[in-house]
Amino acid sequence: MSEGRGSRDDAVIRWLLEGDPAIRWQTMQDVLGAPPDEVAEERSRVEREGWGAELLSRQDDRGTWGGTVWKPEDRDATDDIVLLLGLFGAQGERTREAIDRVAANVDWGEEWDDSPFFDGEVEPCINGRVLTAAAALDRPADVLVRKLLDGQQTDGGWNCYAETTDAPGSFHSTICVIEGLAAYRAATGRTDLDEPLKRGQDYLLVRGMMRRRSTGELIDEQWLRFTFPYYWHYDVLRGLDHLRASGLRAEGRVAERIAEAVEVVLSRRAPDGRWPLDRVLPGRPALPLEEIGEPSRWNTLRALRVLDWAGVQSGA
Repeated sequence: MSEGRGSRDDAVIRWLLEGDPAIRWQTMQDVLGAPPDEVAEERSRVEREGWGAELLSRQDDRGTWGGTVWKPEDRDATDDIVLLLGLFGAQGERTREAIDRVAANVDWGEEWDDSPFFDGEVEPCINGRVLTAAAALDRPADVLVRKLLDGQQTDGGWNCYAETTDAPGSFHSTICVIEGLAAYRAATGRTDLDEPLKRGQDYLLVRGMMRRRSTGELIDEQWLRFTFPYYWHYDVLRGLDHLRASGLRAEGRVAERIAEAVEVVLSRRAPDGRWPLDRVLPGRPALPLEEIGEPSRWNTLRALRVLDWAGVQSGA
C-alpha cells in the first residue's frame, strides 16, 4: 500500500477532501498517508453521510435494492448496490444489518437453483464483483471462490461466454475476478489464491493492459476513457488500480508492461490537474454520482494513487 506523498496544501487534494466521505477516507489513506485512526474515523462516516447513507436508506424490507437481485440493464438492483457499498468502504452497524438482510433473504432465483447471494451464480463477471463486495463487507464466500477458480481459462483469464476452458479470456470478466480474488486474499490471508491471481494478472500484463496478444492492436478505444462506477466494464485505469491495490510492485517487467497504460492515465489529466468523468455505462444509475465531462473525484483519486504507485510525478 502506498504511504502517500500528497499535501493537504495542494489544490487538487483539497478538492478531493471536500467530496463525499467515500472519497475523503481513501484520499487520506492512499494519497496523503494519514494515520490509520484518522482514516478510520473518516471512513465511519460513509454509512451515515452522503452516498453510502443514501444507498443504505433505499434497501427494502426483503433485503433487496430495486426489488430484485439484478437487472439486465439498470444499475439500481442489489448486486450493483452491494458492490458500490464495498467500493465506498461502508462499515459499521448500519452496514452490517443491511448486509445481514441480503445474506439471509436474497438469492439468485430459480434459474440459478436459488443460490444464496454470497454464493454467487455462474458468470465470472458477476461472481467476481460479488466476491469483491464480500471481502469488503466481511462476508464468507468460499463457495464463490471455488466457482471462480474452477472457471479460469487456460490462458489465465476468465470469460462469461466461454464454453470450454481453452476458449480465450475476456478483459471485462478477468478484471472482475482478479479484483475479487485479490480483495478476498487480503481479507482472509488465503495463499492458495496467489497462483490463480498471478495468472489472471499476467493475462492483462502480457497484453500491455489493452492490446491483442496476437497482433498488438488496441482492443477497444473506450478503454482509454475512464468511468465510475465501472460495474463489469474494463478500462486501463481500473486495471492499473487493481494491480496497485493487490500489492504488485511496479518494477522490472511489470513496469515495462504497464508503461503505455500509465502514459494513457497521464494523458487524460486536465490542465487543472484533475481527471474528468469521460463516460458512464448505459442504464439508470443507483445514484447520479458525477457528470460526464466534469472533473471526477473518483477518477482523480484513482489516477493519483496509480501514478504514485507507478513512481510517476503526477503534478498534483
